[in-house]
Amino acid sequence: MNRRLPKASRQRGVALLLVLWACTLLAILLGGYAALARTEGLQARYQFASTQAHYAAEAGLMRAIYGLQDPRIKQRWVGDGRPYEFVYDHASVVVRSIDEDGKVDLNAATPDVLQGLLRAAGLRPEQAGELARRIVDWRSPPDLANEADSQRAAYAAAGRDYGPRGGPFVTVEEVQLVLGMTPALYRQLAPALTIWSGSPSPNPNTAPPLALQAIPGITPQQLAEIRATRARNADDPSLALNNGTTHSIESVATLADGTSAVLRATIRMQPGLGGVKPYAVLRWQEGKSE
Repeated sequence: MNRRLPKASRQRGVALLLVLWACTLLAILLGGYAALARTEGLQARYQFASTQAHYAAEAGLMRAIYGLQDPRIKQRWVGDGRPYEFVYDHASVVVRSIDEDGKVDLNAATPDVLQGLLRAAGLRPEQAGELARRIVDWRSPPDLANEADSQRAAYAAAGRDYGPRGGPFVTVEEVQLVLGMTPALYRQLAPALTIWSGSPSPNPNTAPPLALQAIPGITPQQLAEIRATRARNADDPSLALNNGTTHSIESVATLADGTSAVLRATIRMQPGLGGVKPYAVLRWQEGKSE
């Protein structure tokens, strides 16, 4: 026997169902809004923290520029890659600087220096000689009318759609385009390369280990003596020789929550030049990639 509910009861049931669906929809909407608000809040906090870390890293860069020229000789920073640490605006800042005069200049180094650097990186003498020649070819205008065609043909045979520039390297990274330069070899060489020293050979007083071995005619005994002298003088900035005018500086700032910022810049000091900014920025890079 079927018993049908009264019409009023059926209407109340439908109304209750609609209310339940409306409440469910409202809960979903409120939940989505809450999640969106939380996400935006997290993004805002991250952006604020990233900005704070960035300016702390900039403070480290400015501190290095002053430290490398500090008139108090005993307090002067040394551009040999050692870390200098301090706290700025609740951020831990670590700064390192490298004197560019100690590196191998891609545009000015002699073929012997280039070959010595490549051999120090592990290449066999014939490989080092060939790659050094290609680096020189890249930075030099062709001497003969058909030389450029011959060089371009060698690159084309290797699947490259370009040839040597025939002019100075514009960036250190450009050396990766030279035929025979591999990614692994470049990563090994990059810390010892520059385009800003203008010197045919690295300065032994500030050269990183690989560049130091590239100096023509240097003997194992001389290498040992240079390293020993630098180690003895490491704690006394007044004994550091030829601190140089051009430095690559890396500044890393880290907040308590782990947010970090990295700045890398190459700076040329210009002290005592009237009407001229005391330093010039030659390169500026943000982020962790080299």
